[in-house]
Amino acid sequence: MKRLVLTIVSIAFLMGTICAQSVKIPLIGSKAPSFTAETTNGTLTFPDDYGKKWKILFSHPQDFTPVCSSELSELAYIQKDFEKLNTKIAIISADNVIEHRRWKTWLEGLDYKGRGSQKIEFPLIDDHSHSVSIQYGMIHELASTNKDIRGVFIIDPNNVVRSINFYPMQVGRNMQEIERILVALQTADREMVCTPANWKNGDDVIVPHYPYTDDELAANPELKDSYYNLGGYMWFKKENKSLVMNDNSK
Repeated sequence: MKRLVLTIVSIAFLMGTICAQSVKIPLIGSKAPSFTAETTNGTLTFPDDYGKKWKILFSHPQDFTPVCSSELSELAYIQKDFEKLNTKIAIISADNVIEHRRWKTWLEGLDYKGRGSQKIEFPLIDDHSHSVSIQYGMIHELASTNKDIRGVFIIDPNNVVRSINFYPMQVGRNMQEIERILVALQTADREMVCTPANWKNGDDVIVPHYPYTDDELAANPELKDSYYNLGGYMWFKKENKSLVMNDNSK
């Protein structure tokens, strides 16, 4: 009997391992998988219909669940901020579009955090077949065989995946952090820089190379005032002219 139990446990572990290995997630730097689906805003071909905008694809385990409902309420409240960042939001949940419409209507009637009702302008995508969730590796079978985990894909104007985040079903996402990642990516692309730990919009940024040549500095001595060095290996570009410990004189 003991041997039988051990055999069953071993088989279950092996099957779980195989399932986990079969999940294919689009990698950072890869093209975002394309799909066409019905949504609460009509038929959508993602990401192509959004053209040269940034896109953020969120996955949700199920309609009407409390954590998901809080997340969509937060997104509805800050959706204008994403629009100002040239970014479109799309939501996947493993339910059909009829259920999505019911959920959307209910959410728009909530007074979440005393902010009053919020209109949801972004689409909720029908994925009752799980086809999109499978394309994006959002069903992790060791957690659930029929519900998405909380996935976030940030996709750039060239439809390249730039950031991937997964959260357990029990933990709501921090929408300010997702916005921070988006702004950091846009800043890195625009200024050809990197962002340090805990960076926020307006903070100084890291320059991944020596910031100027001797000839450039001779032609423009004030150029030195825009950068500072820490420890010899870390060059920063001043964004807010912040007070810093400047190692340039060492």
